[in-house]
Amino acid sequence: MKYFERKIIFHAEHFTEFYLQQKPNVQEKIEFVFRIIRQVERVSKKFLDHMDGYAGLYEIRIEVGSNIFRIFCCFDEDQVVVLFNAFQKKTQKTPKNEIEKANKLMKEYFELKKEKHEKGRNKKS
Repeated sequence: MKYFERKIIFHAEHFTEFYLQQKPNVQEKIEFVFRIIRQVERVSKKFLDHMDGYAGLYEIRIEVGSNIFRIFCCFDEDQVVVLFNAFQKKTQKTPKNEIEKANKLMKEYFELKKEKHEKGRNKKS
């Protein structure tokens, strides 16, 4: 079996703020799911699924007892998962404002990456 590993990075401070507010058992479950995402090539939809209608946007799914949490993310260069905002899901439907926030953060991430790349190219010229 070949070795496989994804890298997980954070964009802005939204996820970190959310994570630090959670109880230890929720933090442990988040870490458990992150290990799966890092090490399993084909992650089950139970833990990671794409958001319909939002190109490139995914949600990481965490369940602890009857509590449901969502962490929005995207892939960058296949093996990098970029985390955005997170929230506790209290209704059947994911709040549109959370999805829109994640979509905005994803666009911001790729814009900043593009600017950084262009600056790096300009320095070499």
